[in-house]
Amino acid sequence: MIFTEEVFEIEDCVQELCDKIMASSVANDHLNYRYLIANTPATQQKEQAFIKAREAYERVEAYGKFAPDYTEKRRKLRQEKRQLDMDEHVSAFRISERELQEVLDRISYDIAQKVSVNIKIDAGNPFFEFATKGCGGSCSVG
Repeated sequence: MIFTEEVFEIEDCVQELCDKIMASSVANDHLNYRYLIANTPATQQKEQAFIKAREAYERVEAYGKFAPDYTEKRRKLRQEKRQLDMDEHVSAFRISERELQEVLDRISYDIAQKVSVNIKIDAGNPFFEFATKGCGGSCSVG
């Protein structure tokens, strides 16, 4: 690729867009919830308990029901996962993550549509509702 002034201008615009996204309330909420997860002792305890249960389960997973404590470790893993998922900071983080992803999906879609209506966008979100499906299938958005 040959770098011209146009490429540098586009890079500047992309950087400006990134700065605006990072300054948005959606991105700030996301970062704040991530900070709370990292700095709340109760949430950290739940995360460590989940990691410990996951590692214990992974050690016996290959043996399946033939491992003596397979069922107990699987149950413990699910319990710890539920405890972590029900934590107020983790659930708020996941909601903010989804909201930020929606903003990024919309921006990507809008940019692609300005270039060509034939460009397909893989949003990674099955509920990517504002875009129409390409060529009648559900394999991509575009």
